[in-house]
Amino acid sequence: MGIKLFKLYNPIKHYEWGSMDLLPRFIGIENKDKRPYAEMWMGTHLSPSQVQKDGKMTSLTQAAGTELPFLFKVLAVEKPLSIQAHPDKEQAKEGFERENKAGIPIDAPERNYKDTNHKPEIICALSPFTMMAGFRDAGNIYLSLKAFVSGANQLKDIITPLTRSLESDSIAIFFNVLFHITESEREYLCDFIKNNEIRETENLSSEQITLMKKFCVEYPSDAAVLSPLYLNILTIQKGQAVYIPAGILHAYVQGFGIELMASSDNVLRGGLTSKHINIVELMKILKFTAFTPKILSPGAGAFCYPSPCDDFILSFMSDDNNGGGKNILSNNTSFICLVTEGELNIEGAVFKKGESFFISSDNEDIELTGNYSVFTAAEKVKTAPVV
Repeated sequence: MGIKLFKLYNPIKHYEWGSMDLLPRFIGIENKDKRPYAEMWMGTHLSPSQVQKDGKMTSLTQAAGTELPFLFKVLAVEKPLSIQAHPDKEQAKEGFERENKAGIPIDAPERNYKDTNHKPEIICALSPFTMMAGFRDAGNIYLSLKAFVSGANQLKDIITPLTRSLESDSIAIFFNVLFHITESEREYLCDFIKNNEIRETENLSSEQITLMKKFCVEYPSDAAVLSPLYLNILTIQKGQAVYIPAGILHAYVQGFGIELMASSDNVLRGGLTSKHINIVELMKILKFTAFTPKILSPGAGAFCYPSPCDDFILSFMSDDNNGGGKNILSNNTSFICLVTEGELNIEGAVFKKGESFFISSDNEDIELTGNYSVFTAAEKVKTAPVV
């Protein structure tokens, strides 16, 4: 039985936060128009990948005969993405039905819930990748704010209500107070951070200071410029990954990586963006507890990144299999595969760095050969998708 394999031709998203060179270099093209290349989408969601079938170009949706429950992306982050969180399934269903009843068009800028699905995601670094994810402990937020204001007496009237809100150990109260800072106070805060030297201390790191200054330049008059004080700052290295569940506030700051998520467009934003922000709705879905994402590091050869989500599983394989075994794609699910290094050979079909392909679930087990590194995205099944 011949395998059902389709090379993917994937849509590119030119969002303003993208990089001019990272993604074009990865997929081997020249950026003649000097546009930012932010994301490459692989899957059937909204802007489906295209494939060649029977001599004609068609959507992956038609070729696969189904909608995939996940969306696979390559991200090239030059400027920070918005601070955001995603609802769980129950919250998404309630919010979607409520906004439908209110008559808010699906494509309206103020629409918060565009479908009834959740949107957990896993981000894996292809180069050092910096992000903010999860609230820090209330006590540590308090100490960072106190350290910040200790060298900035001019800001005491703005910062003191924030530190007082944390005396009850409630991150929810703090978050509510933060977004009631007036516009004039936000502007003054940003001007001060941008134009004054801020001293590093035991409770205020140079990384926090650098990010606050960066955010003030890019998003003046935004209360979320203080986000490095209340969110964990993580930099993961090549091959490392982080899983972000529903209700966790996060923002990708800079780097090159791949992202695998459930198929959904439900995003509630909390700053660092020109897009719609609804703090009241955001607070309904946030988990106001301290949360530090676990960094997942792969082993040699074949490795599945653990996650509790049933919509997808991310795996990594390379020809460097220390056990001397073969890398096999099993026939128990469909795969999208992305080659990130070298060349991969599948029964005579060769795929180079930056190229991707789809394999349907009704195939025999498939052996991978060549000098390669490849990431695979698949719906989670009871048996492991790689051997």
